[in-house]
Amino acid sequence: MSNRLSSESSPYLLQHAQNPVDWYPWGSEATKLAIDKDLPILLSVGYSACHWCHVMAHESFEDPDIAAKMNASFVNVKVDREERPDIDALYMEAVTAMTGQGGWPMTVIMTPDGEPFFAGTYFPPTPRHGMPGFGELLDAIADAWSSKRAAVHDQAALVTDALQAKAGSLRPATDLANREVVARASADMVAVHDPANGGFGDAPKFPAPMSLDVLFRHYVAAEDTEALDVAELTLDHMAAGGIYDHLGFGFARYSVDATWSVPHFEKMLSDNALLGVAYLHGWQLTGNDRHLQVVRETIDYLMRDLRLSGGAFATAEDADSEGVEGLFYAWTHYQLEQILDDDEMTLVRDWYGVTEAGNFEGTTVLYRPTVAALDRPVAVEALREKLFQARLSRVRPGLDDKVLTEWNALTVSLLAEAGAATGEQAWVDAATSAMDFLEGHLLKGGRWYRSWHEISGHQHLAYAADYAALVDAYTRLGEATGQARWHRSALDTAEAMIELFWDDQHGGVFTTGNDAEQLIVKRKEFFDSPVPSANANAAFALARVGAIHGRDDLTDRGRQIIRLLGDEIGPQAMGHSRMVSALDLIAGGTSEIVISGDRPDLLQAVHTRYLPNAVVVHGEPFESPLWEGRNGSQAFVCKNYTCALPATNADTLIEQLTALAR
Repeated sequence: MSNRLSSESSPYLLQHAQNPVDWYPWGSEATKLAIDKDLPILLSVGYSACHWCHVMAHESFEDPDIAAKMNASFVNVKVDREERPDIDALYMEAVTAMTGQGGWPMTVIMTPDGEPFFAGTYFPPTPRHGMPGFGELLDAIADAWSSKRAAVHDQAALVTDALQAKAGSLRPATDLANREVVARASADMVAVHDPANGGFGDAPKFPAPMSLDVLFRHYVAAEDTEALDVAELTLDHMAAGGIYDHLGFGFARYSVDATWSVPHFEKMLSDNALLGVAYLHGWQLTGNDRHLQVVRETIDYLMRDLRLSGGAFATAEDADSEGVEGLFYAWTHYQLEQILDDDEMTLVRDWYGVTEAGNFEGTTVLYRPTVAALDRPVAVEALREKLFQARLSRVRPGLDDKVLTEWNALTVSLLAEAGAATGEQAWVDAATSAMDFLEGHLLKGGRWYRSWHEISGHQHLAYAADYAALVDAYTRLGEATGQARWHRSALDTAEAMIELFWDDQHGGVFTTGNDAEQLIVKRKEFFDSPVPSANANAAFALARVGAIHGRDDLTDRGRQIIRLLGDEIGPQAMGHSRMVSALDLIAGGTSEIVISGDRPDLLQAVHTRYLPNAVVVHGEPFESPLWEGRNGSQAFVCKNYTCALPATNADTLIEQLTALAR
């Protein structure tokens, strides 16, 4: 029998629509029922590609006895964290505060008015490995609610007060931090990097594309070759490891080991968009074709497997297929022998590290034993294509086909920037199509929405993170195409973001708009997660759009955001990488490059280079001081209100850009 989630469109919520649990989506109906029945709310948060979410669902939410306990003593609410990042972030903070760690699935028990008093993540159905059984846990919480209500409310008030105090603790510093923070952040990253395998820290190991950008920026500013070496080491080992899909391309969410060999198999749109940019910048800096190869293959994956019929991109592919994690991607020795001849078996052992024992539960996740050797000889490419075609006969992992505004905007930025840098017009066209889709389906009456699905259309008001990502995507499209409409949309979206999300008292953007549902705490996001924090991306995007339109007031907003963090940026650089990049942009000063006339040679000289603190305008003039007096067929390079002589040929422009980079 279906529950109330059967009318939802989120693929994650629909995964639970047949549970015996009487699930409710987040909303007033669940809250009213909890008040009327005097029951606590059991909030369960996850996402469609989450392996352990599936495990807990199979073990507990599909168990009739556990479901009966949930239905009898709780009002049960399911939330897709990707659709409602405000709910996820708020209650994840509670989980972290109460247990010391977070993750998904997230399990929170709260009062009917939303104040949490118990929190955790995955729970097994019966006691296991020191964890309480979920059924016993439900009994204990239900008993506490009925017999120890005062203590429960005291705990809820304590947690809520702590969340509110933390949310209101930031006050702007007097001065803006300087670029020494970038140098210190780079040094801290170098200090914690893994010299053998790349990346930062030990297992589990997550890609950190925004941290790599800090290393790139510091290398450009200070010619610190160690920073570049660490970044390249990480790029090479990730691309060689099993976290990269060597048959169909694209990156998995993270690696369970320190060597990047065995991934946690879900593939997310946001990860691939951000990693694509990191490899693009690596190629622009070094000219190493292996980095460009990863860019091309990652975009191939996005275009082939995640692009939807209308031009937008789906959110993720699952870690599981047929109920087994990694089944789609891993190979037994026997499976390979049934497909390949003896020479091909020798080649697959040598090139992809295949052994009879395997590296993942008796199977092999393909990887490259020789790091940085990615360029496939003809025989290897034929082998890859043969295995890729054979893999197509397998049951694919589930596809989360909802469209998220923020993640699509990140993808538009990648496609536009990469297309401009490489001359791949098809990528720029894909970026344009995706943005056209977003405008047509997720922008209604001047207000952006967070998510869209073909079943139900647009849902949930967009957040500050969506708006910030859109501003950046619009500017990247304008830089790639030279079309004035994208620059005008960037400015309009930036102004709308300020109107909806800006904190007039202290500065910075709130997570939710002033027209949105208000939760128990009104929060601001500063720490990067797998995606840039809303405030960091807002500061970055505002500085760029401010430079393009000559709007110092917008750049000043970016400064205010950075000042809010004050001295906290440096000591927590890994968690504030995007903010460090924004600081580098704002404190170092944005450079403006204007190319007038039809000069593809000059434009190529600009787009192929890594110029992290530059903005570029060309093509159709629009209302901006950058276009004033810009005539002829030449390039103008300006910084700090000073312009070099107009460059009429590529050699002169390259000399100016080289000086600018240093």
